[in-house]
Amino acid sequence: MTIRDKMIEARPAPIRTVGPLAWLRANLFSGPVNSVFTLLGLYLLYLLLAPTIQWAIIDADWVGTSRDDCSREGACWVFINARLTQFIYGLYPRAELWRVNIVFAGFAALIAWLAIPRLPFKRWVAVATLVGFPVVAYVLLYGGYFGLRVVETHRWGGLMLTLILAVVGMVAALPIGILLALGRRSQMPIVKSFCVVFIEFWRGVPLITILFMASVMLPLFLPTGVSVDRLVRALIGITLFQSAYMAEVVRGGLQAIPKGQEEAAAALGMGYWKRMGLIVLPQALKMMIPGIVNTFISLFKDTTLVMIIGLFDLLGIVQAALSDSRWLGFALEGYIFAAFMFWIFCFSRSRYSQYLERKLNTGHKR
Repeated sequence: MTIRDKMIEARPAPIRTVGPLAWLRANLFSGPVNSVFTLLGLYLLYLLLAPTIQWAIIDADWVGTSRDDCSREGACWVFINARLTQFIYGLYPRAELWRVNIVFAGFAALIAWLAIPRLPFKRWVAVATLVGFPVVAYVLLYGGYFGLRVVETHRWGGLMLTLILAVVGMVAALPIGILLALGRRSQMPIVKSFCVVFIEFWRGVPLITILFMASVMLPLFLPTGVSVDRLVRALIGITLFQSAYMAEVVRGGLQAIPKGQEEAAAALGMGYWKRMGLIVLPQALKMMIPGIVNTFISLFKDTTLVMIIGLFDLLGIVQAALSDSRWLGFALEGYIFAAFMFWIFCFSRSRYSQYLERKLNTGHKR
């Protein structure tokens, strides 16, 4: 009998169990029925994608300045190229676009600093993003200070306006929603009743109605000579509307935390706000990431409703461009561009939320 005194060298896994072919065999061709459905699905994709790629890429017109440069055989991306500045900045004066670009670059840099792990001074960067950056952005975008030309908000539009509405709405709705959720769980009858009425009222009214009321009815209740900018009115309506939905998302997360967590904190002598701020809310917010991101994505897409009060966001400015007699007949290209831009922002936000879920997962999942 032979006894080995050395370990057998590691051998690669069988070729049938690893690699792309193994994945295809396990997921798409694991049996006759699955193989038939896979082939049928690939055929349907071919029927759908082949003409789409032919129209959107192969036969498309990319270079030019007018509709005469479009052959009509494929997509006319010349229209997008010719109107791109308007789609991004709206009617903002071209000579002042550098101000918008600085705001965009600064915001992207701050968000990247907060999102990239292991970068230092994140707390100070967060304070600067929430406190200092809005002031700088307002001074740059609106002007009137340091010799900057005033640009009225009715000239703001396109992707710039969409981002302003979405970012301000998100930042303002989250803390208000947290306070409303805590108030709805409060033991004080007056506070609880106020929060319940507030949440149910705003959740029961369509956003388009709120925007219309904020734009048309709110000025009627203001004192004579007092006026509120139309953009500010839209931001107030969006914030109040989204904070009600955010409150229910937060309340669901709070209810998912075992009651023993708060009782243990109370046994240690912690007050209400310390219990919530140090024990309950950090755990609840971590579990609420999918719901919060879903609400933010919904808000980002709902910004298109501001068209009814005369604000031209990305979709509104695209529709306005389609009414130009020089570019009639290119609606499909315009809507595809708008949809693609919305998809980029929503998809990237969704992917980052999944990254946060994996990073913050500490065993709550069962």
